[in-house]
Formats: sequence, C-alpha cells, structure tokens
Amino acid sequence: MRPRSPNLFSRRLFLGRAAGVLGSAALAALRGPAAARVAGAPGAPGGAAGSARGPHFAPRAKRAVYLFQSGGPSQIDLFDFKPGLRNLHASELPEWVRRGQRVTTMTSDQDSFPVVAPPYEFARHGAHGTWVSELLPHTAQIVDRVTILKAVHTEAINHDPAITFINTGTQVPGKPSLGAWLSYGLGSENADLPAYMVLISQGTGKVPGQPLFSRLWDSGFLSSNHQGVKLRAGKDPVLYLSNPPGVDAQRRRALLDDLADLDREHLARSGDPEIEARIEQYEMAFRMQSSVPDLTDLSDEPDSTFELYGPESRTPGTYAAHCLLARRMVERGVRFVQLFHRGWDQHLNLDRELRAQCRDTDQASAALVVDLARRGLLDDTLVIWGGEFGRTVYSQGKLGDPASGRDHHGRCFTMWLAGGGVRAGFEHGVTDEYCYNVVGGGVHIRDLNATILHLLGMDHARLTFRHQGLDQRLTGVEEEARVVGEILA
Repeated sequence: MRPRSPNLFSRRLFLGRAAGVLGSAALAALRGPAAARVAGAPGAPGGAAGSARGPHFAPRAKRAVYLFQSGGPSQIDLFDFKPGLRNLHASELPEWVRRGQRVTTMTSDQDSFPVVAPPYEFARHGAHGTWVSELLPHTAQIVDRVTILKAVHTEAINHDPAITFINTGTQVPGKPSLGAWLSYGLGSENADLPAYMVLISQGTGKVPGQPLFSRLWDSGFLSSNHQGVKLRAGKDPVLYLSNPPGVDAQRRRALLDDLADLDREHLARSGDPEIEARIEQYEMAFRMQSSVPDLTDLSDEPDSTFELYGPESRTPGTYAAHCLLARRMVERGVRFVQLFHRGWDQHLNLDRELRAQCRDTDQASAALVVDLARRGLLDDTLVIWGGEFGRTVYSQGKLGDPASGRDHHGRCFTMWLAGGGVRAGFEHGVTDEYCYNVVGGGVHIRDLNATILHLLGMDHARLTFRHQGLDQRLTGVEEEARVVGEILA
C-alpha cells in the first residue's frame, strides 16, 4: 500500500480545522445579532439574556400573574349569562348559529345538538351590576376591580393546539412562551430569582386533567435562560438545586468559578451565545439555593392570610397555596408568574366536576386580587384569569343525563383581567343569544397577548427575534394583532 503523504495529511487537517473555524464564525454571526435583538427597544441589549433592559414605553404594569385554568372553563355557566337560554333549553341548536363550524370528534357523530341552559343561579354584583354565577361567590365580590372579556376567540378546538396557541402565539410547538418573551424583553427585577416562574396544580374536577408539557413555558428559539422555572411542592421545590451530601457552598462556588472559566474559553472559540446563557443559569441556580427556601417558607404568614386564601392554602401544591406563593413572588420582583390549574375539561358530569373546580379556585383567585390591592401592588401587577377556550351551549351526551357535559368551544369564551392598567368594573364584548358566536368586541388570543405586552410596556410588533428568516414575535407574523384599547384604564 502506498504510504500516506505527510503533506497531504497536513493539508487535510488544515482544511478541516479551517472549515470548523469558519463554520463557528458564521454561526456566531447568524446567532449573535438575533440573540440580543429587541427591535426599537431603548438601551443596549443584555448579553445572553438578550433583554431590552427596559420597556418600549412607560408600562402600566411591572409584572403579571397568569391564573391559567387548563381545560376550558364554561363561560355559559360562569360569566356569560343569557336569560333567554331558559326558554331555548332542549331545543335544537339552529344550523344558522353553527354556520358549518367544526366540532370535535367527541360530538361530531351526535344526531342532535340540544341546547342546555345553565342550571345555576346568576345574580348582579358590584356597582356595574355584573352577572356572575352562584358557583363563583368570591369572584363576584371583586367584579368592581376587574375587566371581563366576554368575546375572546381562537381557531383551535382541541386542547393541545389550543393551549399551545394561547401560550406561545402558534398552534405549532417549539415557539417561545409569553413568559419567555417577557423575560427576553424586560429581564428580571430580582437577581436572585428567575424572571419567569411556573406552578402547576391538579383540580378535583376532572381527574386527571389534561396533560401539560414543559414547552408551554419553554424559551423556544430564545436563549434557554428565558424559560420558566417550575416550582414543585415538597422538600425540593426546584429539582437538582440543593448541594449533594459532602458539598458545601464554598466548594460549590469554587466549582462554578472553574466551570465558568472553561465555558468562557469555549465561548471565545465558538461564539455560541447559549454558552453564556448556561453560565448565567448556573449562577442563578447558586443564588436560588438561598432565595427559594425563603420564598417557599410560609411560616412568616399570619393566620389572617391563610383565612383570606382559604384552608387549602396551608397545603403545599394546591391552587390556593400557589396563589399565595404567587403573591410572595410578586413582592420579590418576579416578572411573570404562571399558575396552571388542571381539571376544567367537563365533557361529562358537568355539574359535579364544574362545582369542584370552582371550589378549588374561586376563593384563592379573588384573594390574590384582594391581597395585592391591600399591599399596594395591584396597580402595577396585572392578573389574568382564563383557559384555552370555552364550552358549547349544546349537550355532549343525552340531554338531562347527569353524566352529560359540554364540548370544546373556541368561537367565544370568557376571561378576566385585574390591576396593571386595565379598567375596573368593566365588561367588554358581546356574544349571540346562544353564547356561540361573537357579535361585537371580539378579542382574538393574539389581541389578548398584544394587550398583555402593551400593559407591561412592550410593543408586540417591535419585540422580535430573527429566526428562520423572519422577525418572529409572540403575536405571529401571519395575522395582525391589536391592543384592546377599550379595556385600558
């Protein structure tokens, strides 16, 4: 066999290494500007965090708490009172109301679509005379503090695409969540806690509730340090945060310093901004070893606080306990707190399951608004309550059967907002007599997200990130979104 030429080997080695260097440089050139891009934002972008270090304009709110009711709360039975449905009960839903709209496979094979009037009493509350169901007595007491959106709508009709859509701006998985965009655009107010934190609870309605995937609070194509940090109930609220046996804080600090030196050498060679994000995440985790135990220790809360949020607030992992933790996070400057509460998918056993969900959430949701107001935090904290869609006016299952329920409905559903620059004691949007279609004041979920960003000082059209040849944004690039100015204080 002919011996390999030393010169040929050296030439190949040179070309291979050169290609690697050029590839890394090209990658850095492509990634670098995008990783720190907030179009039109004041101030210099913030390194791996890529934050604007300030809003586009004066914000109404500094932070937000999103009380996400996963599964689709029934607007018909809770907020969107239609007295005429009593007279329409058991009648067939007219075709001119359905307009050929899609229905899910759970009811598409039904021969009949009988109207089901809400079996609950409604009463007027507050100075505005807002109609609220008997299932929500505590929420009824705060209606003078909230704006109720009665004509929210979405194209998605099944859970996973719908919850992905409202949380990330698209039905296709892989995009950044709302909280990640806020972290990217505004950064954090507290160096010792993440800008975006997530809490998940299971209701006593439908058990188990619809599954929730981590991509709902993921950073997508943004730097990974913008993803939501999930807080669990129990001894270790954040996994892998505690030092293992035999490792004290001093040794951990030394290890992180050495690791950071190695990472910076790698960063200098590759130009990959994700390495800088990794360094930042290690540092945040180190600081969280002290800040998280203080956050989750409720021993300093007086009995009156637990009475306000309800008896379940003393039980870790419950929705009530999470609402209380959300207030503590807000006090500590966490930018965006998101509670996911599962169990609102009442296809069957509507009455039993819906009552259970309301018992889980009603008192604590209202208590959070009251507590923030008492502490002077509601004016600059936006609270959002709602799910991924609503429920149908027609029955899923045989009319009158206790096991019957309501199917998914995205054409109109109800959400509410409080504090943070929204009007108090106000209702926006109107649905038809069947609570099936929007008649006026429609708010697409893109509009909702544009409004949330606006209240926090961000222009949704300028908060962008160059990815796959597009200036990507939370509100999408396919359709225009608008800020719902009618609900602004």
